[in-house]
Amino acid sequence: MDSLSQIVLGGAVAAAIAPPAHRRAALLAGAALGTLPDLDGLVITRFTSDPIALMTLHRGASHSLFVLPFVAWFIWWAFRQRGGRVAQAPRRWLWAIMTVLITHPLLDAFTSYGTQLFWPLPVQPTWWSTVFIIDPLYTVWLLLACIVAWLARERRLAQRVLVAGLVVSTAYLGWSVLAKGMVERAAAATLATMGLADAPRFSVATPFNTLLYRVVVMTPDGYLIGDRSVVADHGPMRFAPHVTDVAALQAAEHLPAVRRLTWFNGGFMRARQQGDVLVLSDLRMGLEPAYSFNFAVARRQGGTWQAMPPARAAVGEGAALSREGIGAAWRQVWQRMWRQPE
Repeated sequence: MDSLSQIVLGGAVAAAIAPPAHRRAALLAGAALGTLPDLDGLVITRFTSDPIALMTLHRGASHSLFVLPFVAWFIWWAFRQRGGRVAQAPRRWLWAIMTVLITHPLLDAFTSYGTQLFWPLPVQPTWWSTVFIIDPLYTVWLLLACIVAWLARERRLAQRVLVAGLVVSTAYLGWSVLAKGMVERAAAATLATMGLADAPRFSVATPFNTLLYRVVVMTPDGYLIGDRSVVADHGPMRFAPHVTDVAALQAAEHLPAVRRLTWFNGGFMRARQQGDVLVLSDLRMGLEPAYSFNFAVARRQGGTWQAMPPARAAVGEGAALSREGIGAAWRQVWQRMWRQPE
């Protein structure tokens, strides 16, 4: 999730667990700890400029449920040695630090990016993709709770508001799981009639909401995209076909960069040949035809694909949207949320 969501989640969790007399300190400590796992990006950039490595190593060791408990214990131990608030209420502060660090990657896993919860085990990243990376309806309750708790300090009102903010935001995540399930069932029913019941697919929330979801289905010659509003749509889903260079992707699948991306995104990629360069786009993030992550991974030489230093790429019409384009795309999403196409 975005940094603000992680900051207010960390602050709310820590302040709800720490003693009331330590509430303001807990809000600040929780906010700092809530951003700590994402500082891995600063470390990774010191060792590599490879954009695929930067993408696939992020949310790795620093987000592992096997690593973070030890990090939490070390932070707790170091501050307890110094005395002060942690030494005054060591059990509560241990739980506060531990819970803030653990909830960070769990929240990230609700997005589509991919969080390596079980690093260093050789398993694919977790991406439940029930919420968009920025969702104001998740964040606002925690933000309000932190503001009230800061002002109310030790009063009982602060604890009640913190708990209420955590309950409502968590319930919102629960709703997103339910909404995604509704979309998945509708997609499965339609795809079964198309002979694609077993085709690889994923669904993901569209920007800033949990009412409209996008479903991507991989097919032998490309992929299908359909959207589903849980409030406006009825009847079978509609899917539009899109072409990808399947032959080029298969010919280059042995290259390290392609293997790494396939592991990270489960093979949900669009392949396009630009001149003599093969460009792969991650279909999980972005809206057709503009995707957030596009990588040049191979060059055509002597009739075969040869590895090249990976580079970020703009894919013509798939390049990053301008500010005006983003506004237009959001207006389309908003209208589609409430109205089914005829």
